[in-house]
Amino acid sequence: MRRNRLTAHLAATTGALAVVLSGSMAAPHPPAAGPGAAAGGAAAAVRRPASVLQTLPLIEARAFVPVAARPGGRSATRVAVLPQRATGPFSLVGVTWADPRTTPAGTMEIRTRSAETGDWTAWQPLETDNPDASAGAEGPAVRGASDPLWVGPSDGVQARVVAAGAADPFPKGLRVDLINPEGVDHRVDHQVGSGSLVLAGNSAREEEKAGREKRKREGRKRAGKGRRGERAAPVVPARPVPRMVTRAGWRADESMVIEPPEYTGAVHVVFVHHTASGNAYDCAQSAAIVRGIEAFHVRSKGWNDIGYNFLVDKCGRIFEGRAGGVHRSVLGAHTLGFNENASAVAVIGDHRSTAVSTAARAAVAQLAAYKLGAWGNPPLGRAGLVSGGSDRYPKGRTAVLNRISAHRDTGRTECPGDSLYAQLPAIRAIAGAAPARLRYRGVNGAREYAGRYYTRSAAGPAWNLDTPSRMMDRFEVYVGGRLAAAAPSGHRQAGVRLTPGTHRVTVRAIHLSGRITSTSATVVADPVAPRFTGTPLASLREGAVGRSAPVRVSWSVSDTSGLSAVEVSGSTTGTLPGTAVSLPGSARLGDPATWTVTATDRAGNPAADTVTRTPVLLTEAEAIRAGTWRTVRDQGHLGGEAVVAATAGASLSWTFTGTSAALVAGRTATSGRVRIYVDEEFQGVVDLRSASPQHARAVWTRTWRSAGAHTVRVQAEGTSGRPSVVLDGLVHLR
Repeated sequence: MRRNRLTAHLAATTGALAVVLSGSMAAPHPPAAGPGAAAGGAAAAVRRPASVLQTLPLIEARAFVPVAARPGGRSATRVAVLPQRATGPFSLVGVTWADPRTTPAGTMEIRTRSAETGDWTAWQPLETDNPDASAGAEGPAVRGASDPLWVGPSDGVQARVVAAGAADPFPKGLRVDLINPEGVDHRVDHQVGSGSLVLAGNSAREEEKAGREKRKREGRKRAGKGRRGERAAPVVPARPVPRMVTRAGWRADESMVIEPPEYTGAVHVVFVHHTASGNAYDCAQSAAIVRGIEAFHVRSKGWNDIGYNFLVDKCGRIFEGRAGGVHRSVLGAHTLGFNENASAVAVIGDHRSTAVSTAARAAVAQLAAYKLGAWGNPPLGRAGLVSGGSDRYPKGRTAVLNRISAHRDTGRTECPGDSLYAQLPAIRAIAGAAPARLRYRGVNGAREYAGRYYTRSAAGPAWNLDTPSRMMDRFEVYVGGRLAAAAPSGHRQAGVRLTPGTHRVTVRAIHLSGRITSTSATVVADPVAPRFTGTPLASLREGAVGRSAPVRVSWSVSDTSGLSAVEVSGSTTGTLPGTAVSLPGSARLGDPATWTVTATDRAGNPAADTVTRTPVLLTEAEAIRAGTWRTVRDQGHLGGEAVVAATAGASLSWTFTGTSAALVAGRTATSGRVRIYVDEEFQGVVDLRSASPQHARAVWTRTWRSAGAHTVRVQAEGTSGRPSVVLDGLVHLR
């Protein structure tokens, strides 16, 4: 925004100006009671349906007030005024004039009356920008204009333009333009005919719908190829359009737009503006402000459509600006000399001294990344644009600009204000950043072990990153360097099918700017279940024997990827790590006992096998005796009885058919040793001595893989000093 600075000069003439203004408003229009009242015969016009545009002339006051003398002559202050008057309803106001190549040589000020309270505002300055950002391309009726000012619902206005020292300060056709965003454009027939609403089809919503339909068609084609035996390629999501309020959403008056949109080449630069329309608005009014700017650009400036490609309010909401397709390179009217091969976003408000909100800054960065990244242009880079002619760069000169530049970088203007200009480096950093801290958070359907993921065949890589979804284009998943899946910007997982083996699965996060970050993981696809090398084995083990016998279940399982867990259920239960090979338990004497062993590998494939055995007790009375044995009675013995031998060579023999056997004996501090034979083959010596007495203990065991007939013979050794041994029977599994 360029502002004529006359403050110091006007301070010396304040009293004199009061005389001029009072003379020019000697017969002011009386204040109106409401929007339906007006003076000077204007009541009939006001009673018509509210118009989108009201124009009121600024008339030069016929008075000249001398100011400080200058060498060579005297200068004067000249004033053009619009006396205080009632109007029809309006919410946005600006000053325009006939020749866009000129600018009033003075300070423009406005005050308005609130339609809600009836109070008049203080005087507010109107800023001036480059006279014609369209470079005259918008039509023969183009007018020069100040920046519009949002004043909210109003029904009265007063204006003045004060110039000092200028020979001809006021351009022809100087007037105040009042815009009512809710009004009716009386210059056109609103029974829309050919072409007046055609551009609505280019809104973001229609584009998104068209993109979905296109992706569906492509997906069906790929699926068809797959059915013919070809590997179907994954469907890559369309580049996401930033969420925005479409032209239909903010109720653009498409009947104002007469000419079709024009298009240029690739977008090399995004220009950042502010509307300079003031900050005294809430976000519920944003759509009305955009409608007001549209009407001001078209009805007041004489352009074909709103000049900006996009607008952003203080809440970070994006508004579709000029029609023609948000994904296309639409020629706008925003940056004099640099409208081609460029796009523009205007932040709603005055940001000379007021910083934009965090939400607005993020929205501007998103739009810039979206527009530049679509053409492969890095937002953090620079580009050379040939000027079409501006007050900073003559026509034909190349300006080397940041990809995200300010209006002031190409023209002599304050736009987008010092505060917003100072935030452009941060906006560039957001728009041009690579996806931040992309990392795996797991693989759905897979199990992690020692830094690898194991799955049967289907895997769902899942990830997180710090960059918000609005700044992302899409995600791609590669298996062994080949694209296997793709996901939209808001997704954080995808599904892939893997052939058996070890794979490198890479997730690529693609920013709207085009920058890419990757992360990888090793995924093992193992569809084969573990294999038992034999039926689980139930065997007797050492320990106390009572109503139950101590038993151990063991197994042997092989798997290519390794076991993650083993679960044993039945007579003995337990969940064990994959490295476990046995589980101790017990089984009730005389009752069949069943154990089911389920082994699960790291990919989640289970395998199970079952074994059933019955523990049977053969008492000492059922043994064949040799030598001298005597019976002893004690409740600690099985059945309350056991036999004792103290002579070397005394023996007991049991014959049975089964898979495991355990000798049951008593232990004391004076017990001796026994020699054990199986099927008359010597097995070894068992020492029965114990510091504390132990009755009915399984002291020796033997197990076979398959059932068979066996004879176990136990012989007292006659150990020196402690020849006595106590035997309580034999337990076997059948």
